[in-house]
Amino acid sequence: MPKPKSPQKLSHYDAAGTARMVDVSSKQSTRRTATASAFIELSAAVLAALPQNPKGNPLEVARFAGIQAAKRTSELIPMCHPLPLTHVDVEARIVDSGVSIRATAATTAQTGVEMEALTAATVAALTVYDMTKALDKSIVIRSIQLEQKSGGKSGDYKRA
Repeated sequence: MPKPKSPQKLSHYDAAGTARMVDVSSKQSTRRTATASAFIELSAAVLAALPQNPKGNPLEVARFAGIQAAKRTSELIPMCHPLPLTHVDVEARIVDSGVSIRATAATTAQTGVEMEALTAATVAALTVYDMTKALDKSIVIRSIQLEQKSGGKSGDYKRA
């Protein structure tokens, strides 16, 4: 029977357990992409009211907010590296019982863009909440998750 793999150590901590930014200077720059998603659970009444929102189209504003958030990820997450993003796309669409967000980020760099995609999806979801909260305070944001990533030392990942 094969021996189980030992868990990898967390890269953002040194030997003494102090948080640190990972040194990626010796890593090769490669093309890297990541896609993340989020879901905003909305009541039927809020979904019906979306087109008449006096603040504007919540889905379009959420799209722009997500794109802007991806570009500012390193300012929000302390150990993230600032990355030259080559592409960010955020899609917000109405589905049964809410709004589905899908955010994709890409770069050619020494580290991945998972955090940028996750940040874009999260901020887009928060923007939908902000633009609809006057109608309902029971809105739920859930299922913020990495869907897939490609490139880098750890290879490709796709959620089952």
